[in-house]
Amino acid sequence: MRLLLVEDDAMIGEALLDLLRAAHYAVDWVRDGAMAETALRDETYDLVLLDLGLPRRDGLEVLRSLRARGVRTPVLVATARDAVADRVAGLDAGADDYVVKPYDTDELLARIRALLRRGDGTAGPAYSHRGVTLDPATRVATRDGAPVVLSAREWAVLEPMLARPGVIFSRSQLEGKLYGWKDDVSSNAVEVYIHGVRKKLGAELVQTVRGLGYMVPR
Repeated sequence: MRLLLVEDDAMIGEALLDLLRAAHYAVDWVRDGAMAETALRDETYDLVLLDLGLPRRDGLEVLRSLRARGVRTPVLVATARDAVADRVAGLDAGADDYVVKPYDTDELLARIRALLRRGDGTAGPAYSHRGVTLDPATRVATRDGAPVVLSAREWAVLEPMLARPGVIFSRSQLEGKLYGWKDDVSSNAVEVYIHGVRKKLGAELVQTVRGLGYMVPR
């Protein structure tokens, strides 16, 4: 899953970047509202973690602009603005959830997982299909009930497909789930991780759709 982190405080941003990457998310980090708008126009994200008190353009303006364009990407506002009126303004502007700094990091990650599941149309805490289950909360993968150890990037390439069976993901879309802006991407990275998934969970789990990409069949 690929996230956009919008945070102008360098110390908080670095800590969040480490936290999110340790949770196996690909993360792009921008430090002002204008850069956030550019990123949101040029890239596709699974979730936005948005501060409100930003230089150049306020976070609420960024959020309103995003929703005005019809973009439904989940947005979790994480800000020091703790007045009820601020929370109401954030939610009314289109935020999906709102947390106040300082927040508990475990709760933040749980809220992120919940929004990602909601965005995939999945109500439960785990993705299950064809005997394979991925539980984002525990990072445990199983096949027919038996635990299987996946690397962080094997997990990242499989999770979006298992969440949306029958949907074809191009190689570039899957690369977007694996890497942030500053990561080096090898030409066969997706193929390498899909090979690992097939070896561990069965060759039939992920199908190659010639000329288009990959999918987990329905």
